[in-house]
Amino acid sequence: MKAVHVDFAVIADYALVDQQGKLSVLGIFQHVWVANFPTVHPRSHLVLRVRGRRTEIGEHRIRIRFIDDQGQELMGGDGTVQFGEPPAGVTEVEAGAVLVFDVPLPRPGNYSFEITLGDSVLNVPLSAAVIPAAPAGPLH
Repeated sequence: MKAVHVDFAVIADYALVDQQGKLSVLGIFQHVWVANFPTVHPRSHLVLRVRGRRTEIGEHRIRIRFIDDQGQELMGGDGTVQFGEPPAGVTEVEAGAVLVFDVPLPRPGNYSFEITLGDSVLNVPLSAAVIPAAPAGPLH
């Protein structure tokens, strides 16, 4: 197994990590339809599961940036992922994280959450467009 890494990352409508560390995720998506731009997509849940070896218990630095298709950072921040001591005999450690963002969308197009953990970088795509107008039909 490789060093500490992001096992998976998704954008969802809602997610939680329960007291036993179980991750529950609802409404995974990669595209949003909006009425107009600029706008904010409220309460978007970025869901991560980070894994590592038993020897990697402790804190690991993580950086998350929300960027547009030109690489321009629209928001971002640094934090840490904490691995606790696993039960005897367990050789892997994992941690789930749910981060909630009001995502700024200045214009239609492609965006991504860029997640840096150790030497690895993972991009979680998000695209946004205006809701298409309903075709005008004859009135009856």
